[in-house]
Amino acid sequence: MKNIEKSEMAPYLFHQGTNYYTYRYLGFHIESFNEKKWAVFRTWAPNAKKVYLTGDFNCWDNTLEMEKITDGGVYEVKFSADKVNEGDNYKFKILTCDGRELYKADPYAFYAERPPLTASKIIIPHEFEWTDGGYMQSRRKNVTAPDYRIPMNIYEVHLASWKRHEDGSYLSYNEIASELIPYVKQMGYTHIELMPVMEHPYDGSWGYQITGYYAPTSRFGKPDDFKRFINDFHNAGIGVIFDWVPAHFPKDEHGLCEFDGKPLYEYQGADRMEHAGWGTRRFDVARNEVECFLISNAVYWLEEFHADGLRVDAVASMLYLDYDKKPGEWNPNIYGGNESLEAISFFKKLNSHISGKYPDVLIMAEESTAFAGVTKPVEHGGLGFSYKWNMGWMNDTLSYAQTEFDYRAQFHNKTNFSMMYAYSERYVLPVSHDEVVHGKKSFLDRMPGDYWRKFAGSRLFLSYMMFHPGKKLTFMGTEIGQFSEWDYTKSIEWFLLDYDMHKKHQLFVRDLNKFYYTHSQLWHDDHSWEGFHWLRPDDRENIVSSFMRINSALTAYKELIVVLNYNYSAKEDFIIDVPYSGKYKEVFSSDNEIYGGSGCINEREIDSYKSEYGNDLIKIKLPPLAAAVFEIKEADSKEQAEKKYRKAMEEKEMRIKKEAAEKKGIEKQMNREKKSIKEKIK
Repeated sequence: MKNIEKSEMAPYLFHQGTNYYTYRYLGFHIESFNEKKWAVFRTWAPNAKKVYLTGDFNCWDNTLEMEKITDGGVYEVKFSADKVNEGDNYKFKILTCDGRELYKADPYAFYAERPPLTASKIIIPHEFEWTDGGYMQSRRKNVTAPDYRIPMNIYEVHLASWKRHEDGSYLSYNEIASELIPYVKQMGYTHIELMPVMEHPYDGSWGYQITGYYAPTSRFGKPDDFKRFINDFHNAGIGVIFDWVPAHFPKDEHGLCEFDGKPLYEYQGADRMEHAGWGTRRFDVARNEVECFLISNAVYWLEEFHADGLRVDAVASMLYLDYDKKPGEWNPNIYGGNESLEAISFFKKLNSHISGKYPDVLIMAEESTAFAGVTKPVEHGGLGFSYKWNMGWMNDTLSYAQTEFDYRAQFHNKTNFSMMYAYSERYVLPVSHDEVVHGKKSFLDRMPGDYWRKFAGSRLFLSYMMFHPGKKLTFMGTEIGQFSEWDYTKSIEWFLLDYDMHKKHQLFVRDLNKFYYTHSQLWHDDHSWEGFHWLRPDDRENIVSSFMRINSALTAYKELIVVLNYNYSAKEDFIIDVPYSGKYKEVFSSDNEIYGGSGCINEREIDSYKSEYGNDLIKIKLPPLAAAVFEIKEADSKEQAEKKYRKAMEEKEMRIKKEAAEKKGIEKQMNREKKSIKEKIK
């Protein structure tokens, strides 16, 4: 059936900026004309003098000159489909107006040679047999904006270094899936997030400098292997989120950089063309055809690979004209500001289309500033993202985590400041790959103190993340307590699990993840004050925080009481506030001996009592450098609560009388002494 993506409307919509399925028009396709199948190649090169198709099928000759078919610069060539074979390599040879010859990979190619080779490869179209229909139906049912009342605990993965063969070679997509799926299930994560899997020439870019935006990297297998990878994750009930990079691209000669001899996919002006700090070119999102390239690319991964979401990299670098610029290196917008109006328009266009077409897909912004309305709906003036990474929380948390114990009291506000803005956006709390490289140390090694305290600190701060409002993300290796920084050239140090503390740390993370998943109080109301209530946020003297997490849909007496001790000393009979009169039970402790803790846990139920002000309190064993969670097991009757209150009032009255008597006795003694002094003077 003829569709609009391949009809006469396709190039018109492409140049207009509204063809969001451009990948079905440009690049290589098998198309039927006059009852015959043709191999059709199209590319966009408006500044070229001539364009040729060259590849294995014509011995890399210049015999296939492409015809310019639109005024906007789309070139096309077609020939009998039986002339091409699956896996054939090809490139576009572009003759520039100044006489240069450029050999460019196809920007819309679905497959590429394995780096360091750079040609695009033919994939003969066919239908992949997906079997994840049940998962996709469940996703559509459960993921509903704007509340997102779902558990989300993301395991961030770099496929090239999660695990390797003993000789250092890569695992295939199939091999990774066979090991990663049971591991993620066992550990209790709900999603994985893949650092960029699009084709990239340089391993050291971690995938963030992409040349093949439509091609899953050939390092691990073919596109169908990657589809099977995702299909298997879905059938195991695990979501898959892709890292996506619309901000910039590298300057490799076979890539997008000056594709037809002049700036095309990148901005033309020197003030916007490059990210000097990264050595890359910036996409010109003001250009209709570039908008189509990027939005179609997002749609491609959602439509053709069933991605559950996209994490959009480096959003701030697109939103601000002065990002990574010195004074004089940038020009303000028409209103005199530093915001990129084109980027704002692009994100609104992207998110409006995706939320309308795929309302159950999550689009997350890695945005590091206080730009307002990132997750606000487009129709209400926002950018329309589902989530924003909470970089402020991350910076405060990691800064506080590595603060020496004797100085923590003066920086205790770093543990509670995030609640000042926790509901200004919908947030993901990230401890990502960026925080365990370049001399920052691993998450575990950031913790101060000796060996035991480092593990205790890691358990404490992972608990803090899990109990704080917001969805969660941790980078691979954090769960086993890796001491070394992440090295993209090697596997995670799985051998550490031969050591007792690392094995116990992994067990702790598994149990913490499962506690999170099975307690809806920790995720049901992540984006509303209905889900959170401070008990004592500012106990600087003891360096302790306590709060409640609440599911507003549950009845009373279901709150979780969280206590976080950032000090290395334990305390007996530590007093905390509780919401009700009754008996309380500790339901989780990061200080449990099975996790490598000291075993300072509250094994028995604890009966509350009333303070002289009528509020309810309990006395607990406060574990060192640990998190403890309590819930009410048996609420007092009205009569029992009144009895406790009367007892508190009686104790208060007795104390007042005792104090009064003591005061009276002191006054009598003072009067006797005064009288004695007077007599002596006389």
